Amino acid sequence: MRPKGLPKVPAQTAAVARAAFPQGSLAIRVRDRLAEVFADEPFADAFGVRGAPGLSPGVLSLVTVLQFAEDLTDRQAAAMAVRAIDWKYALEAELTDTGFDASVLSRFRTRLAGHGMERVVFDRLLEHCKDEGLVTAQGSCVLGR
Repeated sequence: MRPKGLPKVPAQTAAVARAAFPQGSLAIRVRDRLAEVFADEPFADAFGVRGAPGLSPGVLSLVTVLQFAEDLTDRQAAAMAVRAIDWKYALEAELTDTGFDASVLSRFRTRLAGHGMERVVFDRLLEHCKDEGLVTAQGSCVLGR
């Protein structure tokens, strides 16, 4: 793995997503407000440097957050990455991107667990949300609005 941050959203994807969701959506708000949470660097120890590059662990962590927020199965989350314009925006995917196999999500979680990194995404997300004032005193996230 060559750690990197989330890439820039393709121009066409951004234009279509903004037109389709003029008020935004959860996926768009998460990408716009929390992109730095989903960097690859925290996952570097769990991912090898040999072989063909796979999907970014930062992007897969973003998928798992959206999956949890929308209460989706792995198969449903993989389908959303293909058909939902706001998810394509959040994942910096071209509109023509064909997505990934649902089994990738299970393998990603297994790899994180095998390296004791189960809480990396949650802890980074919570810390960033607290720093940015995105969590209310009752523990609610203001991004859902």
